Amino acid sequence: MIRALVPSILSTVLVGAACGGGGGDGGVDAPPVEVAGCDGATFLSSPADPARPGPWPVGARTVPIGRLTVEVWYPAPRGSEVGQTPVRYDIRQALNPSQRDLIPDADNPWQPCACYRDLPLDGAHGPYPVVVFVHGTAAFRHQSVTQAQHWASRGFVVVAADHPGLMLGDFLAMACPDAPSGAQDLSGDVDAMLAALASPGGDLAFLAGKLDVGRVAIAGHSAGGSAAAAATGKPGVRVIASLAGGAAAAASPTLERVLFMGGTNDNVVQFSRVTSAWEGSATPRHLVGIGGAGHLVFSDLCETRNAAGKDLLEIASDYQLCGSQFAGLLFDCNPAYVGGQVGWDITNYATTAAFAPALQCSTTTAALDTVDDAHAAVSSYQEVP
Repeated sequence: MIRALVPSILSTVLVGAACGGGGGDGGVDAPPVEVAGCDGATFLSSPADPARPGPWPVGARTVPIGRLTVEVWYPAPRGSEVGQTPVRYDIRQALNPSQRDLIPDADNPWQPCACYRDLPLDGAHGPYPVVVFVHGTAAFRHQSVTQAQHWASRGFVVVAADHPGLMLGDFLAMACPDAPSGAQDLSGDVDAMLAALASPGGDLAFLAGKLDVGRVAIAGHSAGGSAAAAATGKPGVRVIASLAGGAAAAASPTLERVLFMGGTNDNVVQFSRVTSAWEGSATPRHLVGIGGAGHLVFSDLCETRNAAGKDLLEIASDYQLCGSQFAGLLFDCNPAYVGGQVGWDITNYATTAAFAPALQCSTTTAALDTVDDAHAAVSSYQEVP
């Protein structure tokens, strides 16, 4: 197979996503046109290459849903982002309360997002399908913001929560003078988000009448990937995307596609375990292996650094954050691993290619089985119809 991968840099993606263009090769896409989706929905046309951002600028809002703090990323009207300041997420807020003020702003590893706070929803299109993302152990709702902003730019409403019992602060609480955030109930958390989206009110009222809750994807990383695999029977779920997850996905009446992805150098959830989970899953199912990638290739965690170029673990050590001595167990960011833009492009390609046909009835998005042709770092691809 002919494999082509043209590298790009994060700044190109941030500018491109904000403007509705750009992406893996920095090219310019044709102006979007209105296209038909499922059941009378309308969308703007997205590039055929699933790794390229879509035509929408991305809005972001933080909302409460029961016990959860939830981030919502969504398609906003074109041009509404002009003059607005992109969001920067403050990872210190995921620390335990006793630790949040120890890192000064100058040394903080701000996490950028090609999204803009509180833009209006593009009400001229839709209704939009939903992607629910579940973060991994010792993480937070915006751990994979590169994927979230990408999906939203292509016409999905994306929601992700800080999951009590699974958050960074819960992991560090083993050594911190702080209590855990609560009992872990990932299935219940997903239920709460789906129920809130089915009848959006309060801070979610801006989504009312513009969601297709009969077309839902559940995605997740690591422990979140296993939670996603367990969600096949939830209302409206048509696609599962398990990223470095080790649990199989059962069949359900609505399920249309199952995607598993893993890194061949993953020391936390080995690729053999991902493969076994995929082999035990419902069909049609797809498996994508990223050669030389570690556990965190499906997140922004290894690439998030401060102005001095220090990563999260180095900063935690510098400021002697409680529990930082344990963080290396999960924070596996070997510089020899494939990651950064290469990993993001592959993840965006595969997940978008899985979501678009089932959730948007797209006939122009490149097929999932072309991911290994398009990206040289894909070491293996398997599918069972």
